[in-house]
Amino acid sequence: MEQLIENKLIKADKTFSEWRKVPFEERQRLIAKAAEILKSNSEKFGRIITAEMNKPISQSIAEVEKSALMMNYYVEAENILKPEKVDSEYTYSEIHYVPKGVILGVMPWNFPFWQVLRFATPAILSGNTVVLKHASICFGSGNAIEEIFLEAGFPEGVFQNLEVGHKEVKEILEHDAVKGVSLTGSGKAGGEVAATAGLNVKKSLLELGGSDAFIVLDDADLDKAAKVGAQARLQNCGQTCVAAKRFIIDKKTEDEFLPKFIEEYKKFVPGDPNDKETKISGMARPDLADDLEKQFNKALENGAEIIIPLERISDNEFNPGLIRVREGNPILQEELFGPLGMVMIAENDEEALKMANDIPFGLSNSVWTANKERQLFFIENLESGTVNINRMTSSDPRFPFGGTKASGYGTELSLLALREFVTPKTIVGN
Repeated sequence: MEQLIENKLIKADKTFSEWRKVPFEERQRLIAKAAEILKSNSEKFGRIITAEMNKPISQSIAEVEKSALMMNYYVEAENILKPEKVDSEYTYSEIHYVPKGVILGVMPWNFPFWQVLRFATPAILSGNTVVLKHASICFGSGNAIEEIFLEAGFPEGVFQNLEVGHKEVKEILEHDAVKGVSLTGSGKAGGEVAATAGLNVKKSLLELGGSDAFIVLDDADLDKAAKVGAQARLQNCGQTCVAAKRFIIDKKTEDEFLPKFIEEYKKFVPGDPNDKETKISGMARPDLADDLEKQFNKALENGAEIIIPLERISDNEFNPGLIRVREGNPILQEELFGPLGMVMIAENDEEALKMANDIPFGLSNSVWTANKERQLFFIENLESGTVNINRMTSSDPRFPFGGTKASGYGTELSLLALREFVTPKTIVGN
C-alpha cells in the first residue's frame, strides 16, 4: 500500500480515538457549520460537479443544496445513541451504542456530493471517522468535501479523501484500521466489496442498482403521470439508481397515456450543461454511452420495438429513447443507466405487479392510481425498499433509504442510519 494512504488510515484511526468522545451535540454543531458552507457556496460546488460528470448546472446546484438540507436534518436529529435503560432485575441493565471506528466509503460519480454526504454525515455523527474512495472522475468533488469538513472545524482525520483507483479498495478494506464499508455502485462492485468485508468480518452496507417500475393504472391523473414520468426517467440523464426505468401501463389506458408521455419525453433535448435552462445534457463518460447503445441494440435483437429512437449525437450525448419491451426480453434483467426507457403493457393489476417484481432488483417503485384499495394492493406486494404513490422516487432525509434483493442491504438516511455503523453493547449486572 502506498505510504500516503497508509498514513491517512492511521490518522483516521488515531482521530477516531478522540472523536468518539466528542459529545453528540458538539458533533451536530460542526455538521451545522459544514451545511452552511455548502449552502452558501452551492453554485461554486455545483460547477465542480458539472465539470466532472456533465450534470446540468441547475441540477448540480440542487444536489448541493439538498445535501445541506440533509445535513441540517441530522443537526436537529434526536440522539438515539444515548444509553438505553432496560427494565430488569439487574442493577446495570443498559444498551450502549458504540461507534465502530474508521469507515470506508466507496462512492459513485452520478451524485458526487449527495452520495458521499448521505453516507458520511450519519456515520460521523455516530462517532466514526470516514475515508472516501470516490469515483476516479470525481476526485475534485472528494477534495472539496474534505475541505468543507476542515473549514467547518472538524478535527483533521474525521473525513479524508483518498485519491485511489478501484484496485486499491480491497487492500484498504483489509487494513486493520478500517472497521466497515459503505458502497453505492454496481452489483458487481458491491459483490466484490461484500466478499472482502465478509472474509475480514467487517460490517458492510450496499446501495446497488435498480430497474424501478413506474406503474400507471387507468384511474390515474394521466397528465401528471406523463409529465412526472418523463422527469423520473431522464433527470440526471437517466443516470440514477432510482430513476423510473420500466413504465408498466394498464392496457385500458395505453391509448390515452402513451401519446401524453411521448410528448413530455420529447421535451428533453440535450443542451449545454452550464446553461441553467438545460434539463438534460451528456452522459458522464463516452464508455458509458457505448454500454447503453449496446443494451439498446440487445433489446431490439430480442424483440423490443422502438417508440422513440435512441439517437447518439456525440461521444456522450443522446436524444433520449423509448422502447416497448415484452416479458422474457433479457434486457429486463439488466439496469439501463442512461436516457433510455422501457414500456410494458399489463392486462390488469395482478399482471402489472408480476411484471414489476419479476426482476433481480428491488429498490423503489412508483404507482399511479386514485383508488385506495389498489394503492394498498401494490404497497403490500411490491418487492422494493420504497413504494411511492402518485409521485416519482426521490430520497428524503426523514425516511429510510435502501433496497432489497440485488439492490443491496442496509439503511441510509433517517434516524435509523445513525445505528448502521455502531455496535449495540449490552451492560448487565449487579
